[in-house]
Amino acid sequence: MTKAVQDMMVAVERTRDAFDAAVRAGDLDAALALVTDDVVLTHLPTGLGARGAEALRRHLADDVLPHRPADLTTTRVSRTGDRWRVVDEARVAFTHDRELPWLLPGVAPTGRAVEVLAITVVAVRRERITEHRTLWDHHGLLDQLGLLPLAAGTG
Repeated sequence: MTKAVQDMMVAVERTRDAFDAAVRAGDLDAALALVTDDVVLTHLPTGLGARGAEALRRHLADDVLPHRPADLTTTRVSRTGDRWRVVDEARVAFTHDRELPWLLPGVAPTGRAVEVLAITVVAVRRERITEHRTLWDHHGLLDQLGLLPLAAGTG
């Protein structure tokens, strides 16, 4: 692997990490400076998210930032990357102390603590994010919140 390829891989990781840090800090302008105009952000399996920078601004401002659990923590398990994307596997832990319209639309807070795996794939072009997908262990999430029978149609 050449030094140029290594540098590109590091730049992809830095862009992804800077976006995450900006969102955690609630700095929408800094986060949006790191995305392309045609960025696509998707939370799976709900399919919620945004297409385009302005839609992303609204999604983050209305659906995500005011609804982040107070004790939300993310611990990286692994990271894999190349010149165009970075894939993180992380343990995400929080108390379901508020509605989470971006993750569990229509589900009232249960007050329960959860810890689940999430896989995030972030694609970068010229040091700006073009696509950001997060796949949540939704089954594990619903089970820990005591909502699995409801999800299976038996509750």
